[in-house]
Amino acid sequence: MCRHCLSPRAGLPRRALLAGLLPALLPAAGLACPADALLEPSLRLALPATAPRGVALTLDACDGRTDMRILETLLRLEVPATVFATARWVQGNAAALALLRAHPALFSLQNHGARHLPAVLGPGRVYGLAPAGTLAAVQAEVAGGAAALVEAGLPPPRWYRGATALYSPEAVTLIEAMGQRVAGFSLNADEGASLPAAAVARRIGAARGNEVIIAHLNHPERPSGAGVAAGVAALRAAGMGFVRLDAAPVAAEECRSRHRPQFLAAMRHRPGA
Repeated sequence: MCRHCLSPRAGLPRRALLAGLLPALLPAAGLACPADALLEPSLRLALPATAPRGVALTLDACDGRTDMRILETLLRLEVPATVFATARWVQGNAAALALLRAHPALFSLQNHGARHLPAVLGPGRVYGLAPAGTLAAVQAEVAGGAAALVEAGLPPPRWYRGATALYSPEAVTLIEAMGQRVAGFSLNADEGASLPAAAVARRIGAARGNEVIIAHLNHPERPSGAGVAAGVAALRAAGMGFVRLDAAPVAAEECRSRHRPQFLAAMRHRPGA
């Protein structure tokens, strides 16, 4: 959990959270964030100094189709990756899901929610997406995404990344009380699959050891996927190792706190991923 938020192990009973008592408990929990804050967790690996350099490639599969340019590159180069998949993507991409499941040493599938709703309370679109809005809706989003993975024959997820990777502080507390850790990142490779291929390749190719990279797997129609493939190939050729997020130690998360009204006003017209 990020340093801005109270760990459920430090005093918020899980049974009470899941019974719907979270709103009554939160005022006494001492959350360090202002009420109108949005959190953007940052996450890095914590590989030992004696270990080879490595990064974690995380790919969001939000909805829609599958970018085979990326998957084929990962398979050809035997590059491990962590795929954050929504229930919608799982249900609509049977062939790609079977391919991922056929290579369990390379791919870990983790939770990206049921309907790709930001874990943000209240109204106001985030990167063009309507938020969950309430804690009950956040709980349903997290539980629905996890259930879809299990129903597809995958292990229960240990990590959760919400749509837009922005969170209300109370939502972070709830998600972790549900037994899933919020997955931040340290390097944004494609800005929601909006960048040209060359820019994405440069960003990934310049990654340093212990980075957690975020990119997108569900936009084969956009040029950014070609950049993901090229950047990963360049990193591999430079001797960088790759690890799955669930198979590597991670450092304590830090969160950047954004002032919600100003941020939402600035982001209102940007499309979601």
